[in-house]
Amino acid sequence: MDTQQVFEWFVGPNLGYLAEAYERYRNDPDSVDPETRALIEQLDPAWWERWLGGETTAQPVAGPTTTIPTEKIVKAVQLARTIREFGHLQASFDPLGVSPRKVVDDPEVMGITDNDLAQMPATVVWPRGLRQAPNALEAVKILRQVYSGPLGYDFSHVHNFDERDWLRQQVEGGGLTVSFSPEEKRALLFRLTEVEGFERFLHTTFPGQKRFSIEGTDMLVPMLDSLIAQAVKQGIHEVTIGMAHRGRLNVLAHILGKPYEKIFSEFHSAPNKELVPSEGSMGINAGWTGDVKYHLGAHKLLRDGELSGARITLANNPSHLEFVNPVIQGATRAAQEDTRHPGQPSLEVDRAMAIAIHGDASFPGEGIVAETLNLSRLAGYHTGGTVHIIMNNGLGFTTGPEEGRSTLYASDLAKGYEIPVVHVNADDPMACLLAVQLAFEYRQRFHKDFLIDLVGYRRWGHNEGDEPAYTQPVLYQKIARHPTVRALFADRLVSEGIVTPEEVQEMAGQVHARLVEAKDRVQDGVIPPDEPEPSTWSDALIALAEPTAVDADELIRLAREAHQWPEAFHPNPKLARQLQRRLDNLTEPNGIDWGLAETLAFASILAEGTPIRLSGQDSERGTFSQRHLVLHDVDTNQKYTPLQHLPSARASFAVYNSPLSEAAVLGFEYGYNVEAPTVMTLWEAQFGDFANAAQVIIDQFLSAARAKWKERSGLVLLLPHGYEGQGPEHSSARLERYLQLAADNNMRIANCTTAAQYFHLLRQQSHLLRRDPRPLVIMTPKSLLRHPLAASSLHDLSHGRFQPVLEHEAAKEHPESIERVILLSGKVVVDVLTRLGGHVPEHVSIIRLEQLYPFPDGEIEAIFHRYPNLTDVVWLQEEPRNMGAWRYIQPRLEAHLPPGRTLRYAGRPERAATAEGFPEMHEEEQGRIVQDALGESKVSTQGGHR
Repeated sequence: MDTQQVFEWFVGPNLGYLAEAYERYRNDPDSVDPETRALIEQLDPAWWERWLGGETTAQPVAGPTTTIPTEKIVKAVQLARTIREFGHLQASFDPLGVSPRKVVDDPEVMGITDNDLAQMPATVVWPRGLRQAPNALEAVKILRQVYSGPLGYDFSHVHNFDERDWLRQQVEGGGLTVSFSPEEKRALLFRLTEVEGFERFLHTTFPGQKRFSIEGTDMLVPMLDSLIAQAVKQGIHEVTIGMAHRGRLNVLAHILGKPYEKIFSEFHSAPNKELVPSEGSMGINAGWTGDVKYHLGAHKLLRDGELSGARITLANNPSHLEFVNPVIQGATRAAQEDTRHPGQPSLEVDRAMAIAIHGDASFPGEGIVAETLNLSRLAGYHTGGTVHIIMNNGLGFTTGPEEGRSTLYASDLAKGYEIPVVHVNADDPMACLLAVQLAFEYRQRFHKDFLIDLVGYRRWGHNEGDEPAYTQPVLYQKIARHPTVRALFADRLVSEGIVTPEEVQEMAGQVHARLVEAKDRVQDGVIPPDEPEPSTWSDALIALAEPTAVDADELIRLAREAHQWPEAFHPNPKLARQLQRRLDNLTEPNGIDWGLAETLAFASILAEGTPIRLSGQDSERGTFSQRHLVLHDVDTNQKYTPLQHLPSARASFAVYNSPLSEAAVLGFEYGYNVEAPTVMTLWEAQFGDFANAAQVIIDQFLSAARAKWKERSGLVLLLPHGYEGQGPEHSSARLERYLQLAADNNMRIANCTTAAQYFHLLRQQSHLLRRDPRPLVIMTPKSLLRHPLAASSLHDLSHGRFQPVLEHEAAKEHPESIERVILLSGKVVVDVLTRLGGHVPEHVSIIRLEQLYPFPDGEIEAIFHRYPNLTDVVWLQEEPRNMGAWRYIQPRLEAHLPPGRTLRYAGRPERAATAEGFPEMHEEEQGRIVQDALGESKVSTQGGHR
């Protein structure tokens, strides 16, 4: 190829780009990407000046430093790029050598020889000359050492040039170096001895008991040591770790400092096993049942020298593996925020950091991982970068990679979020610590996530009672012959003259002696098992009894403040008129709709000094255009949130539109609330049905964490619920599921029917946070948001409190006339009242259960006893018989019925789907069940008497 062909082939199509690049190069060579810079530097500067001066026929002439043809230079640059992008494919990060290494950078295949490279300056492939190399051939050799050693750098998918360039400088330019003194290497060997010794001791002392051994990825513990130390030295005061079972006991012992004795006691006995309370123990009837040892979390306050004052937390985690990911993100965000002042909470991401430890099968396999990664750069959820570590043992129980994922690496999901990845050999301690250094420095510089793929193996089966050779015979023959990382590192230090074989044995003896001493203390009864905390339901009852009414003048002032915006701000004119009508109706009879009641509740809670955080899909406006907490300027699209500018507010207010996620967002809000229990934290489902997608968070965390882990939460769930002909997926929030989960006063479940009830309920919850937080699940309305029968007056908010049961007013005045009682909950009461035209017959009393759990036994019993002539008691619900509250409510109501009375069911028959899909069918069925409850038609044979 002659010079003219080179010019036409390579330069010609890119003249404009090269001209712009050269202009930038003249001002700042580092502003040009390395490949383009290499080309610029191979051509004579005089040629560039002639060409830029308009001499378009000028031929490219090599500069004085080289006479290599341009096409060879291009091939050399391409070779270097291939090594940088694909060198990880031939890296030696698999300690067992199971994964085949791929040759990706054969120079001759790429059209260039070693001799060609030897004739070129190193700057061709190393434009910045970050290291000394006599020529391009030696530079390529160094690149291969860097990218194909025990560390496989995998970050070509990072699109941001500054980030990618920084990463390359670190790994190529010598920035990524750790100098270990002999003392530090001895300390690392001792740490590995502790890790291995602990597992071996458990293996022989408690044979067959599950512990999910760390063996094969032992370096996780020293990596966490290093990562935490780096974080704390740079001012991070809170480090929250999330991980599943494997290695958890070792992390508890050696990172969290949980005493060996306490761990051994959990092998010996199950805490709180008494079936009834006994002296010194509350028993399981107190609502605390504990959990298996490898689910438990812990806290540690560091008190050692320069690390003193920092807190390390290992989050509790159920068997649902990766579902702890969003929980630790929420907890980290809460630790980073200052909510003590009005306005948007101030965020300082270097106050706290999250470390997420994953399994190699669960990271690509569980969708919650992708949902959580998607939160990482969103305004309401980002935490300034998480360091992820995949404990890659190559197996998911008995399932190999070829059966468990469709990607080359377990970490490939992270590439979609432009997260840099480093694959590292778990048998190379120095490489592992280098990976940690790079991960932390990247997090601190760019405040984004980083992932370390710690490639090791699993020495035993999935658990210690499992036989792995049944399904992986060849692999486990190899593992059985493979020395541990402690043994390998000990041999290395012996060969370096840092330790002697006798010192290696002495270390092992010291560790074993400590473990034996701890076991003896447990057997002697010195270390008792955990006991539950005393029940605090009495504290909750005190909070629930506190006044929630707010003075009318105060409410009027708060309403005005919450509907103001700057004069220069221009909201949508139609919306401005709607908000003005809200204010105009404030003092009218039943002039307060659901949205205004909520705004007033929020404003009054902020005035009392309780911060608020609300999130959900479209929650800023409200799915049903009912809220409008965030306004948008019609000219600039700028946002304005009046509740962040209340003159009377004494705490922060935050509201966020969440991504299209339920599980990760609810997990995030749960974690946030546990870390910041005095912040009123609310999550809203777009429709209540959609909470189905977050069922693991609800089942394993929200409802059970108090019983399993003594973990307290006051999280509020807002779940739109009600049958209005919108079909099976927009009707039911699955009330029955929450009622099934309710026990031991673990939560409250409400189904309000008036704006005032909602107002008082929210304020009641804010008071509960200060004493004894419990989750609150609210079935919120859709059609009732603006319905006159659900509206309230200013007097209703400035007097009274939340009522678990609402009794028909006329029935209170003439209880002797009541013959039929219709008990119901939620929106269906409006259908009944509408059917009656607002005039309830004198012999009928309509009883609304506004709170379903804890069940209001006293109120229900008192009502029944006030009706001496009661003959017909009906439970009416919209939901099918096998759903809703019926099966929960039936035995509780029957327990309070007067003698000789029976309870009748009115509602839809048992069905597989929650609701009808056709509006006409809905109207017909809704009319039938209301008529049935009122006694206006013969009872259906499908849905009649119980």
